[in-house]
Amino acid sequence: MAKLLEIEDLRVEFRTHAGLVKAVDGISYGVGEGETVAVVGESGCGKSVSALAVMGLVPCPPGQVAGAARFQGRDLLALPEDELRDIRGRDIAMVFQEPMTSLNPVLTIGTQLEEGMRRHLGLSKAAAGERAVELLRMVGIAEAARRLKQYPHHFSGGMRQRVMIAVALSCNPKLIIADEPTTALDVTIQAQILELMKDLTERLGVALVMITHNLGVVARYADRVNVMYAGRLVEMAATSLLYDRPRHPYTIGLLNSVPRMTRRGGRLIPIEGQPPDLSRLDGACSYRPRCRWAIARCAEAFPPLEPIGPGHRSACFRKHEL
Repeated sequence: MAKLLEIEDLRVEFRTHAGLVKAVDGISYGVGEGETVAVVGESGCGKSVSALAVMGLVPCPPGQVAGAARFQGRDLLALPEDELRDIRGRDIAMVFQEPMTSLNPVLTIGTQLEEGMRRHLGLSKAAAGERAVELLRMVGIAEAARRLKQYPHHFSGGMRQRVMIAVALSCNPKLIIADEPTTALDVTIQAQILELMKDLTERLGVALVMITHNLGVVARYADRVNVMYAGRLVEMAATSLLYDRPRHPYTIGLLNSVPRMTRRGGRLIPIEGQPPDLSRLDGACSYRPRCRWAIARCAEAFPPLEPIGPGHRSACFRKHEL
């Protein structure tokens, strides 16, 4: 499968009063054409910051971004702002966490849908309006022509997220980055949004990077899963392999935290402790204070992310024992 996006040694740091925060510490992964890749981890692990860095949306300063993010062979991190602006929204689109704060409250839905198409595709106002109606119908919003004249507060949370998906699809992108697309939605609406995104990306051949903290929601939708902890990738595998044979203690902890219908009457097994302070990392395994498999070697160095089988990599000194 041809690689559409290749992220190599991506680093994002912030200088703060508390010290240097390594929000993303040298991650590398790729996304193939038409592929769905999930990036999973707790809040604060760096998954959203890594996506913002790829899109050129990390404010510098205070942020510092290094590494490479090659999209169809062009390094997005090295492009001037005007060239990046042409790619952003047209070839790469993003669905942000909270649609109410992502949509402009004083502009109609139609205006916000049409803006990108007129900017990137050169459509007239009439043509953009027709396309906007088509997009709203595509994402399951009834009475599309009437609703284009409404404002974001006229829509429920699930409907606003559908609008954000329509905005992302409006310029026929090759890649969509969805950052926690189901945050603050109830379980039924979450399932509808995820099914909608999977259906549209498969039907239109769009690659998808799905960022989430919940391993439970990606089992059905992702082709591959990248697990992040404290700014680093700790495990990478095909979805079925990761769920069947997890080889990192953090991945095992996340899977044990997912409720299952088969675990009747049993208690969930939480991950004890708290994520580390990213301004005080010591160069050793950052998960060891919370890990029941930790050994003395874990306090000496960070385990490298190494292959343990075809398409499966883990950053744990005891990966072959788990």
